[in-house]
Amino acid sequence: MKITVIGGTRGLGNWIASFMKKKGFDVTITGRNKTAGETVSKKMGIKYVEHNMEAASEADVVVVSVPIAATVETIREIAPSLKKGTLLVDVTSVKEKPSRVMTECTPEGVEVLPTHPMFGPRIRSLDGQVVVLTPLKKGEWYPKVLNFLKSENARILVTTPENHDQMMSIVQGLTHFAYICVASTIERLQIDVKESRKFASPVYSLMLDMIARIVAQNPYLCYSIQTHNSYIKRTHEAFLKTVVELKDMVSAGQEKEFTDAMSSAAKHLDDLEAALGRSDKAISALTEEISLLKNSVGKEVGLKHIYSGKVHVGVLKELSANFAILSREKKETKLKLSNVEVLSDAELSKWKIENLPRKVYDVSAVFPENCNPEIISKTVNNLDSIVDASVIDVYQGNQIKPGEKSITLRYSVINPQKRQDVEDLLEGFGGIIR
Repeated sequence: MKITVIGGTRGLGNWIASFMKKKGFDVTITGRNKTAGETVSKKMGIKYVEHNMEAASEADVVVVSVPIAATVETIREIAPSLKKGTLLVDVTSVKEKPSRVMTECTPEGVEVLPTHPMFGPRIRSLDGQVVVLTPLKKGEWYPKVLNFLKSENARILVTTPENHDQMMSIVQGLTHFAYICVASTIERLQIDVKESRKFASPVYSLMLDMIARIVAQNPYLCYSIQTHNSYIKRTHEAFLKTVVELKDMVSAGQEKEFTDAMSSAAKHLDDLEAALGRSDKAISALTEEISLLKNSVGKEVGLKHIYSGKVHVGVLKELSANFAILSREKKETKLKLSNVEVLSDAELSKWKIENLPRKVYDVSAVFPENCNPEIISKTVNNLDSIVDASVIDVYQGNQIKPGEKSITLRYSVINPQKRQDVEDLLEGFGGIIR
């Protein structure tokens, strides 16, 4: 299947192109900058086409992932070139106008599926991510898209373009606006953010991280969301009116009015216990890995970079509030804690098996003749230090006493020092090493 991503050189479009390439699709991207497009396509092993109409005309699925301000114009540009049976998807944060234009401009036989992935290009998979679909009409492509998203464990929400934009005026419009206001206020007051974190509760640290996540996004995208969603103007007005009212209550010493307003807002949020539970989990997650690492200083650990996927294994030599230093083969690696996750024992063991060289050894031991060699080999296989083990010989003859037999195992290990574990186990079974 041929998939074209219009605007696939950067941002979410680039993520979609990379993701679909990994899933085995034939992917083509377009982009305004030819040099950047050719560089990105070469790196990703996909095709770059300079002209949108040409790329769209060759595809089975066309995904429009351009800035919001350019979305409608781009749809109108490529629509006439789409062949019958094509699926046209847009992934912008505003749905009403793009949905209407897609429906009006596409030729007969082209299916339209306005879509909004509720995530940015920093995620690693669709697992657990929300994808909003706003189909005006469901055609043959719709169940295929639905099944694909379900197979990737995405959370699918189907609604109308109008309802989508109303909800986005709060989910994105209000929250982004409020977070940007908080960040700008901190800047205006010239607050030392690092210093403020020293005084912080976990709630403040988590809130500050979420604010940073928003303001670190593409500012042009945030501005476009604020200006292209027709429902956001009403949201802004309600927000500013509320800010002024609450400020006046504080200035006038109106304790009852302020506490009543706060209590009323809390009740409206609904299911506070669930909200507290989720936030408790998030706060706990901030400290859980640090606690784990504190107990692992001087021991071997595995740290996986959450963006590159690269795994670093070594002895945890040093741990600070922000960094971990691993030592391996006389080399030290300094890793930022916010960018890594700690591998479990099972994950670390699996990584070693897949990436480190193995040593193979044979060992023979004498047991009573009624012993079961397969049970012995399976038990050896279960040792943490063993990659695999199997019986390669069972011997009864002149060199072995009557009523006994010799069992030879072949096993492989990553750490040769773990050979003693095997011999200790065999002797624990009552075996005599030959």
